[in-house]
Formats: sequence, structure tokens, C-alpha cells
Amino acid sequence: MTQDFTVTLPRKRMGAGALLTDGQGRVLLVEPTYKDYWEIPGGAVEAGESPLTAVARELKEELGLPVRPGRLLVTDWVPPREGRTEGLMMLFDGGILAPEQTSQIRLPIEELRSWAWSTEREAGERLSELLARRITAALRARADGTALYLENGSVAI
Repeated sequence: MTQDFTVTLPRKRMGAGALLTDGQGRVLLVEPTYKDYWEIPGGAVEAGESPLTAVARELKEELGLPVRPGRLLVTDWVPPREGRTEGLMMLFDGGILAPEQTSQIRLPIEELRSWAWSTEREAGERLSELLARRITAALRARADGTALYLENGSVAI
């Protein structure tokens, strides 16, 4: 039996996150215990798991919220860098959280220090430059009813 040629193709890491906002348009960010900057809620897509399933799982694990993400807003190809392979990062529309949902947020203390609502400017101060560009693009895609393809956080086409 011949081997399927696809097993010889390169593998990319994949991550999935959610753009969650409040009624004022502020973005929900989380502060990891293991990084020097804030993050978008979400995480790694596991082997055999779809990105949509991964982001729903991560929102439940990280925030304690059973959120069903909506449409894909951003796909971002991230080039390799020292100590990290290239990857595809997807950002889904997590919707607008009602105050009663927000009051149910429960963080895993070993993974996340805190969470905060952030304006676009505040997000730019809390996030890495790459993640700040990704959030800006996701907000634009949501407002325009589109999806955007990015490379390293910048609109590529």
C-alpha cells in the first residue's frame, strides 16, 4: 500500500481566538500568568480538532463561558521566528457579552491573572503589536461584515 503524499507535507501550528465585546464596543482581553503581555481569549487548536471547536473549548476553559462563536473574522498567517514555527491564527466573532454573562466569568488562576474590557487604544497598549493589529482588523471585519486575510497581523490582500 502506498503512503498518502499529504503525510509528507509541512505542518503548521494553529490557534483560534474570539473577539468578545461589551455593549460599549470594548474588547475583552485576558492577562496570562506566563506572558508579559495580554492576550485574546483562545488558544491552540489540538490535533484532530476544528478551529471553531477549539475556540469554543478555550472560552469554556479560560472564562467559564459557554459561548458559541460566530463567523470567522480574521485568518492571520504568522511567519516563523526564533523558537516558534509558522502558524495560522483564526479569530472568530464571539459576539457582544451581556452583563449577566460577564458576571459569570471564572478564570483558571494557574493560567490567567485577570481580564479587562479594553478600548482599541487600550488594547494596543496591552497586547503585542501583532495581536493589536489582529484585533484592529477583526473589529474592522466585524463592522464591514467581511472576513480578512492577514500576514503577520497586516492586511495582505
